[in-house]
Amino acid sequence: MEVEKKNYYEVLEIETTSTPQQIENAYIRARNAYSSDSVALYSLMTKDECSSILGQIEEAYSVLGFPEKRREYDRIRGFNVGAAGTTTPSQGEQLQYESFGSNSIESKVSKITAQKKFGLDYSENAEMEKRILECIEYTGPFLKEIREYKNVSIERMADMTRISKSQINSIESEITDKLPADVYIRGYVYQIAKVLKLNPDLVANSYIFRFKKNKNQK
Repeated sequence: MEVEKKNYYEVLEIETTSTPQQIENAYIRARNAYSSDSVALYSLMTKDECSSILGQIEEAYSVLGFPEKRREYDRIRGFNVGAAGTTTPSQGEQLQYESFGSNSIESKVSKITAQKKFGLDYSENAEMEKRILECIEYTGPFLKEIREYKNVSIERMADMTRISKSQINSIESEITDKLPADVYIRGYVYQIAKVLKLNPDLVANSYIFRFKKNKNQK
């Protein structure tokens, strides 16, 4: 994960239009993902690598977690800028495509189309959100539970990720003999996690760790 090349929103895996609560939740999730308690992650990354990422996460939250600092950061980076050149209000007060600072009609149409395609429409459940927020080891069945909770059908997931329905089913069922090489599985899980608005690095790393362990036990 090359966080040094990402902006603060990308570090926390959130949209530029995220609310303060969404920013806080993403910060907690990201911090937990790279903490010393994440055994699965430390089997794939060195302690120094995780410490470096944690530093970037803390730096990102130290700016995005405070309204005045966030507005200044957005102004400098060109995020959430309206037609008059001023920082726009929070999510829900303006169409999402405007947050990218683009003036081209084609770009705006493209972003609206992408928003409709990749947007999730579901009712949040506090208990489920807590389980997701605190999870550091993602299993196939839990990914299926999250997918169904967020109202994403197998067909829609296949369309958004370009992964076959049978492969998605195999990932969720953890059927190891029906899945390709480990590197491809990680890529598939990474894409699935992005669609579900999860931390893709955490999800992919923890899933592949579990996958390898289960495969070696057979």
